[in-house]
Amino acid sequence: MRRLTLAMGVASVLLASCSGGPATQAPVVSASPPAYRLAPDDKVRVNVYNEEGLTGTYVVGSDGAVSYPLLGSVQAAGLTLPQLQELLTNRLRAGYVKDPKVSVDITEYRPFYILGEVNKAGQYPYRVGLTVDAAVATAGGFTYRANHRVVAIQHRNQPQEVRYKLEPGVQVLPGDTVRILERFF
Repeated sequence: MRRLTLAMGVASVLLASCSGGPATQAPVVSASPPAYRLAPDDKVRVNVYNEEGLTGTYVVGSDGAVSYPLLGSVQAAGLTLPQLQELLTNRLRAGYVKDPKVSVDITEYRPFYILGEVNKAGQYPYRVGLTVDAAVATAGGFTYRANHRVVAIQHRNQPQEVRYKLEPGVQVLPGDTVRILERFF
């Protein structure tokens, strides 16, 4: 009986190692994107329950701040929406509104830019889930000289552009500059 139990234990270890058991599994990576951080040109909608004078749409200025009633200039650049909501709640609670119920939403993302070998280069409004293919379509499509294999994208606040293989699903983020390269024959 002991031999049978030992043999079954060895067999289960061997079976687990051959079938990709715990020792050979790859680590699980979260597929969720990083939290969106506010930057200049983003528009946010702030709602304060039962306080119409404090509810409205505000633009993050070039200095990264929002001009907000009663509070003045509130630094918003670099914050996530929940962080801005918490900041406004705490500052309003500190002497202006007894128990503020604040919510913050994005109403308009900062634009993206596309240039190079497209028919209508320029600035366009960002939409959630925007890909390079959709950005090119927004800009009137490729010119006849466009490189259909590689695209250069400079992310906002990054010193250099990054080149990506042009495949379906390459994401464009708010504030990105997309450059469609010229092909060489």
